[in-house]
Amino acid sequence: MAHQARKRFGQHFLHDASVVDAIVRAVDPQADDYMVEIGPGLSALTAPLLDRVKRLMAVELDRDLAQRLRARWGADRLHLIEADALTVDFSDLMGSTGGPAAASAAPSLRVVGNLPYNISTPLLFHLMQWADQVQDQHFMLQREVIDRMVARPGDSQYGRLSVMLQARYRMVHLFDVPPDAFDPPPKVMSAIVRMRPLAAADWRQPVNAAVFDRVVARVFEHRRKMIRGSLGDWVNHLDWDALGIASTVRPQELSVTQFLDMADALAAAGVA
Repeated sequence: MAHQARKRFGQHFLHDASVVDAIVRAVDPQADDYMVEIGPGLSALTAPLLDRVKRLMAVELDRDLAQRLRARWGADRLHLIEADALTVDFSDLMGSTGGPAAASAAPSLRVVGNLPYNISTPLLFHLMQWADQVQDQHFMLQREVIDRMVARPGDSQYGRLSVMLQARYRMVHLFDVPPDAFDPPPKVMSAIVRMRPLAAADWRQPVNAAVFDRVVARVFEHRRKMIRGSLGDWVNHLDWDALGIASTVRPQELSVTQFLDMADALAAAGVA
């Protein structure tokens, strides 16, 4: 019996073989890769991945799809986690399925998936917790979201998502995927993004990650205001000359480094 796509899960099943082939070529799986697929669905990507890797882990929320996946693939090839990806502790999975230990110093986890568009942003933030254990991530997302992810300062799409993700990853918009590549077709254009965590030499860790998050979120709530207005009472605790930032600029004009500078200064002042 054909599976009926469920709206509450944001299901749109990829069926275009040429798109699947392009994704697999972009990912370039190797036999010994420790790979996780989020949302395997009807196995459009699962099957060619299993042709390349010895073992694949997959996270699937839909119990009917999970049953189909178990019936099609043996547990020795596909380790299936029936859960909401937003609740999954990926470090636990790494330590419990024969993959490298979570404490390993070398990045090892490769993550792929056609992410449900209704949870894509929360899921991207959720996965940031394990960036130091990840080699790369390749995701199908709504193109509008990817445009925001890779936007540069001054772009109209540049915002909180841009700053938070670019502070941790190097990202590339690889190619677009039209609606007719899916069943049912979504009402939006999709795209593929590659996300690679910044190397240790390039990653500047904020003094206080929670403060960095709060500062970025706060200023983009009032993105049309000058930075001195969007920061509210925090503005009095910043030495603008020392930061090299004009208090009259607007949030979308600031670089990731400048956001980190502000957040670190506010963390040091103990006010954010």
